[in-house]
Amino acid sequence: MTTDEKVDTRRAAVFDALTSELELVGSHLALGDDLWIRVSRDAWVDTFKHLRDKHGCKWFDFLSAIDWLPSPFGRSMDSEVDTIVYGKDVKDPDAMATGVAGGETRFQMFGRVYNIAEHWGITVKADLPDDDLSVATLIPVFAGANWHEREVMEMFGIAFVGHPNPRKLYLPGDFEGFPLRKDFPLLARMVKPWPGIVDVEQMPGETDEGESEAGTEGGDAA
Repeated sequence: MTTDEKVDTRRAAVFDALTSELELVGSHLALGDDLWIRVSRDAWVDTFKHLRDKHGCKWFDFLSAIDWLPSPFGRSMDSEVDTIVYGKDVKDPDAMATGVAGGETRFQMFGRVYNIAEHWGITVKADLPDDDLSVATLIPVFAGANWHEREVMEMFGIAFVGHPNPRKLYLPGDFEGFPLRKDFPLLARMVKPWPGIVDVEQMPGETDEGESEAGTEGGDAA
């Protein structure tokens, strides 16, 4: 049995165990790839403690948040995928869609831990209600979550109940807004569009019409 097969066997066994041990809201097992589970906000801390103590996930990788709201600004300026194109017709915004293991709300927490002895990891997710963007701090379980939570507080406006030192990491104290929320306007990009939208270079050998020089010459010869 190869190492990958051993990891998949272990991952499948963990998936079966967690299905019976925890009250999962959602889950996804991709053999040969990864494992995701979604739990309630109230079970957030206990889930990580269970993974650490019961399943050997003692290495904390990261913690962050996701805003699943489609940006009301698109990529700004002249991109065809924009939901708002200045000076042109306004497109209907895309419907909100969540990722692996699903989701019910706009904001979602996610964190990842590893069992480094058995070479597998797991991503844990939890939905946050729109009217109460808060969750218990993970620091008592993994002290390394400290600055990750501070970043999420600052960038998303999510509170971590019990965090011992919720100071900002990046922004001035009087800064207003949360830059990683999808409805935060990227004012610099409203003044100057994304380089990939306007600075489109032709592939080598292409003409202005998008045809290759070789194809044009071939057509003339025919």
